[in-house]
Amino acid sequence: MSSSPRSPRRHTSVVIGGSLAGMLTAAALAGAGSGSGSGSGSGSGEVVVVERDALPDGPFPRKGLPQAHHAHLLWSGGATAVDSLLPGTIGALRKDGAHRIALPTNMVGLSPEGWFRRWARESHYVLVASRDLLDWHVRRAVAALPNVTVADRTEVLGLTGGARRVTGVRVRGADSVARVLDADLVVDASGRASRTPLWLEEFGVPRAAVRTVDPGLVYASRIFRAPEDLGATFPVVVNVQAGDPRRAGPGRSATLVPIEGDRWLVTLSGTRGGEPGTDPEAFGDFARALRHPIVSELIAGAEPLTDVVLTRTTVNRRHHYEKAALPAGFLVLGDAVAAYNPVYGHGMSVAAQSALALRDAVARYGLRDARLAARAQKALAGPVAAAWALSTGNDVFYPGATESGPTAAERAAAAYVRRLMRTSTGNGRVARAVTDVMTLERPASRLFTPPVLLAALLGPGRAQLTGPPLAPAELAAVAALRG
Repeated sequence: MSSSPRSPRRHTSVVIGGSLAGMLTAAALAGAGSGSGSGSGSGSGEVVVVERDALPDGPFPRKGLPQAHHAHLLWSGGATAVDSLLPGTIGALRKDGAHRIALPTNMVGLSPEGWFRRWARESHYVLVASRDLLDWHVRRAVAALPNVTVADRTEVLGLTGGARRVTGVRVRGADSVARVLDADLVVDASGRASRTPLWLEEFGVPRAAVRTVDPGLVYASRIFRAPEDLGATFPVVVNVQAGDPRRAGPGRSATLVPIEGDRWLVTLSGTRGGEPGTDPEAFGDFARALRHPIVSELIAGAEPLTDVVLTRTTVNRRHHYEKAALPAGFLVLGDAVAAYNPVYGHGMSVAAQSALALRDAVARYGLRDARLAARAQKALAGPVAAAWALSTGNDVFYPGATESGPTAAERAAAAYVRRLMRTSTGNGRVARAVTDVMTLERPASRLFTPPVLLAALLGPGRAQLTGPPLAPAELAAVAALRG
């Protein structure tokens, strides 16, 4: 490819991937929301986002994002990061129909250790909407930045430079012409299909250590029109998780989230031997057979608006790039670093916090700092590690999830998390600490403070709930559905 023409001007940064992680990375590199008040990038230079797919001009599906059909959560820690990178975006989403769900006030959740209480005081929140709407608002805000160019229908063929430093990317656009985009920094935010391991091999760079936890999870989702008498009664997230994975049998779960347009997005999931299918008639049967049938009871009177969509790409996989000898000028972010079991909804929030960590590193060290990429890679390992621990703590125990079974460290961590979860069903202080970490508002170290350790040792303090913690109006609505 040495004969490929070079770009006519130097691009300070090139971002590979135009999904949510890539767009937030572009915002971070462009200097958006950095406090300058102008949104002009504060001298951050040009940023080019290279995306293989055609990006839709609106909140519509796109080819390269099959997971968009399923339930997505933007935890408050992620939402805060998005608004810091792109001020006003969360408000615009809410005006367009996204729901802000107060936690734990409006979360009806059955954990492997029991029902969570809905404490009266809001401590955190989650933003829920269709993935198409979320991506559209972020994409539109980024495209409006004067120093960002989005090149869709453009394929990245490889990196330029070598083992010591990456100097740009080779691309081929819709005109089928190959060219080189030079850059001071290249960020791979291309998701689960990232080719970084292959590109590094081409440079003779050893692959980073990888940990894979695959419980064989299958996702099946369907959108419903919320019944008129329930749409206002249930502005809540309903989540029925699987039981203890160490016991016999597959793990089955269901999540119901309200999205824009008075609709409910319902996602079912099951591990090996308990996978949901695409049969519309079996969708409700699957939900009815869970540890509690509340999701099936809610959708029994709801009008289906879509077919059932199935996804099998749900493996947990983490590349430890923060420990690898990556070339200077090259960074990996988002699902390209760590992809999680979607049940826990951490992917978007981790991407947002990772982009924020990158922005902070650029502000502190500058784009031309020789160790910028390495510093940023280590910084974003914090939110990545927290979400990884939460996502794999249960999954690692399912048969066949790993080649050699859980490590000693994973067993110890999982035992402590189980203790915390059981305690949080009846202890408000521990519930708050767990939610601090679950929403990515606080680091995982929050769970190891002396008050939390002591409370976990003593246990819940209250008897476990025997059924979902529904408000009177919600109970009446469910009772009416039961007939």
